[in-house]
Amino acid sequence: MNQVNINGKISSYQNEGIPIDNGAFRYGYGLFETMLVKDGAIQLRQYHWQRLFSGLELLNFQVPLLFTPQYLESQVLNTVRKNKLEALCRVRLQVFAPGGGLHSSEPNIPGFIVECFPLDDQILSLNENGLTVGMASGLAKSTDMLSNLKSCNALIYAIAAKQAKENKWNDALIYNTSNEITESTIANIFWVKNGVLFTPPLASGCIAGVMRRWIIELLTVTEMPLSEAELLNADEVFLSNSIRLIRWIGAFGAAKYTCEWSKKIHEKLSHI
Repeated sequence: MNQVNINGKISSYQNEGIPIDNGAFRYGYGLFETMLVKDGAIQLRQYHWQRLFSGLELLNFQVPLLFTPQYLESQVLNTVRKNKLEALCRVRLQVFAPGGGLHSSEPNIPGFIVECFPLDDQILSLNENGLTVGMASGLAKSTDMLSNLKSCNALIYAIAAKQAKENKWNDALIYNTSNEITESTIANIFWVKNGVLFTPPLASGCIAGVMRRWIIELLTVTEMPLSEAELLNADEVFLSNSIRLIRWIGAFGAAKYTCEWSKKIHEKLSHI
């Protein structure tokens, strides 16, 4: 990545910076979207913009009239073109609160950063070997008004990811405060039992994933809280996010899973 976009100014990554008192750095006060750009277009673009602007409203940002989905989309695609990554890349759009203390009287007008990273097209393929996952320990996600946001306050995911690395898992699953499994460090979770497809409800505290939404609108999905016992008893389990589409899980503890549903669903999703 050579070029980064900060508040509409695209220049060399090495030459740019943001104020050290910005809200995301100090308080995790901000949101981000991780987008897949393919053939010069943002995939599932309308879902990303709806989620982002709903989050901005919830976090009481004062959004200027010109700060629209159309404006941000043009900034994203301009940055992608500057980096010559139109064929396939991952974009991280981060929106952050301005500087000042928690009780600052300054307008809460968002700033933004656009970064883009090259991808190998193999990332869109279904994984040949099932993932091995485990449960993150000592962590529990809340189920409050902020829990469904893709916010800059991602410490629980960072620590869970480190536990996955230490245990040689491909990913770690996260509990909420009611001992329900909500998601993994980077993805929503689905499972299949007796031919029925399930996923945890947003009330369980999972991120409102754009790929999760796509799957729910595409297929018949039952939303139900997920216990560890039910996960161990599932026939199939897979993870979903906007970059990798879906990745099937092969093992969780003593449980082993197949991937027949995952193959069929992946084939449907590959045409988005």
